[in-house]
Amino acid sequence: MNILAGFANISLGQLVLVGSVALLASVIGGLAGYGTGALMPLVLVPLVGAEPVVPIIAISAIFTNISRFVAYFRYADRRRALIVIGAAMLTTALGAYGYTRLTSAGAALVIGSMLILSVPLRRLARHREIRIGDAGLGVSAVGYGVVVGGTSGSGVILLSLLMASGLEGAAVIATDAVISVATGLIKISVFGLAGVVTGQVLAFALLIGAIAIPGAFLAKAFVERMPVHIHTAILDAAVIVGGLVMITAALRP
Repeated sequence: MNILAGFANISLGQLVLVGSVALLASVIGGLAGYGTGALMPLVLVPLVGAEPVVPIIAISAIFTNISRFVAYFRYADRRRALIVIGAAMLTTALGAYGYTRLTSAGAALVIGSMLILSVPLRRLARHREIRIGDAGLGVSAVGYGVVVGGTSGSGVILLSLLMASGLEGAAVIATDAVISVATGLIKISVFGLAGVVTGQVLAFALLIGAIAIPGAFLAKAFVERMPVHIHTAILDAAVIVGGLVMITAALRP
């Protein structure tokens, strides 16, 4: 497989654009817990079409999430990470297998609406000292697996679940990274068996992954200087924006 051939008919300017967006998405991801899956399709779809985008992001996310995990290692909540990974393994594989058919606008509207509502609901739950326990986190992770397996930009869902379970600040980012590495490896395995990992997919995934690695460490420098309540506000904003993006995409003709 000739990986460099994957850049055929792609100009230098277009590659610079992809790299710039990848770095920006990585920094945002290091601050907000997601970014690559939400931003990269905006630049990739016009260049390579929609079909390769999910495999490209799945492979490149391995690099970005590993670098994010290394940067935030001491903040990770391993117990909650294992709960989500264990509950989501099978459904992630099923979602990846059927990813080309998971494009329901109605589902995107429901998910996007629930993401937006999750912010005031989470704040109300915290005020009343109500949280999602381990059982609730595990049950929710089963549904999350289907979505993350078959779509890109679903990181806001995991972000919401982890925050509802009681995590804050850097712990959300670190735990998200651990889970995302595991689900990413499952997706890549399924995509590889299905034959959708082409030279073009690998070329763009490696480009995005390599350029995005420094972004996690740049973001860490910002996060370590932020009070927890400010970082939590950024995470809330990320969830709301992610929900609006999903709703907008579902309503787009």
